[in-house]
Amino acid sequence: MKQTLTGTVISAKTPHTVVVAVKSTKVHPKYLKRYTVVKKYMAHIESDVLLEVGSEVKLVSSRPISKLKKWLVVENA
Repeated sequence: MKQTLTGTVISAKTPHTVVVAVKSTKVHPKYLKRYTVVKKYMAHIESDVLLEVGSEVKLVSSRPISKLKKWLVVENA
């Protein structure tokens, strides 16, 4: 089963690659306070799709495409 993530495009400077920031909420084990964690993922896009910074996208895990790219952009969320 493939993982899916939803995030915001923060960089689209390179061809076929976008950097997506995914926010998640975690709970501290001792103090039980909620805090947000932002993680950046590099994702592969096809050549005919143009994404702008700030757009919401949906990612799906895939086979390793390069050293850092292991996600595919499926759709604009």
